[in-house]
Amino acid sequence: MTWLVTGGAGFIGCNFVRLALPKAPRVVVLDALTYAGNLANLAGLLDSPRLTFIRGDICDADLVARVFREHGITHVIHFAAESHVDRSILGSTPFIRTNVLGTHTLLEAARCAWDGAAAGRRFLHVSTDEVFGSLEPRDAPFRETAAHRPNSPYAASKAAADHLVRAWFHTYGLPTLIGNCSNNYGPWQFPEKLIPLMIVNALEEKPLPVYGDGVQVRDWLHVEDHCEALLAMLERGVPGETYVVGANNERTNLEVVHSVCDAVDAQVGRSAGASRKLIRHVADRPGHDRRYAIDPGKIRRELGWSARRDFDSALPSLVGWYREHKAWADEIRSGQYMEYYARQYGWSG
Repeated sequence: MTWLVTGGAGFIGCNFVRLALPKAPRVVVLDALTYAGNLANLAGLLDSPRLTFIRGDICDADLVARVFREHGITHVIHFAAESHVDRSILGSTPFIRTNVLGTHTLLEAARCAWDGAAAGRRFLHVSTDEVFGSLEPRDAPFRETAAHRPNSPYAASKAAADHLVRAWFHTYGLPTLIGNCSNNYGPWQFPEKLIPLMIVNALEEKPLPVYGDGVQVRDWLHVEDHCEALLAMLERGVPGETYVVGANNERTNLEVVHSVCDAVDAQVGRSAGASRKLIRHVADRPGHDRRYAIDPGKIRRELGWSARRDFDSALPSLVGWYREHKAWADEIRSGQYMEYYARQYGWSG
């Protein structure tokens, strides 16, 4: 068996590769290394004889077909996506191209490669709870039956991809699965996202920008718990099914920022509450969803998975991780990691 991990040099993808490599006979990582992809995220893995890295665009149909053919791909774990809501508001075109057309390209490559021999194959599409839209404070959490009602260009592009994956199962019998997860946090996350941005800025005593009133609610899921859920889907999931993945850990953005501030203060020896003084409320994001929440009952009942990591316990360790990996974060913020690619490999863009 050979597992194709698209976007494997990104945040969730690289954590999945770290978890999956000991379990999978062979892993091929296909990543375009756009701004959010970083080979440093795979440090310590690239020399493994069971891992092959290919720099490439999932929209390149010829390349994707060749990867399937030459590497005998039996499983696809599809992370590759443009994923930042703010960027999708500023410019939606890359999101439609990668998230919709790229997913279509992968589905077609798998359909052609596995034609008549789909037994034992799996195509796992990694999606988001943002496709379901926004919940009111008293609404029940999202389940697998929730309607798709996306409110941002990013969410709309992922919803379109979900529909394509579902259609390829029902029309062509492609053995697909969909996982819609809540907000992830953990190591190797690109520093523009909420938790790493707050950690890095608080460590440097820079302003901590919080959208609007800060009471938008998210269900925070540790990335390693998410990756374990994805493995459970690959091993025990039923083709054609969707599984929502969450940790029953609803918190407002402001509560998360307060927790980050307190963890930073404790680790660097500041007085209690010092970092909270860095919080600055800024204009809210257009169309900002107020609440996401996940009911993970189905994946718990059917696949035996549940989140194991507690947010309050995991956060101090994560602050420590970003302190230890300051050079990694600095190179991303300065753009030096892209310059390294150009020098070392002759890559650009």
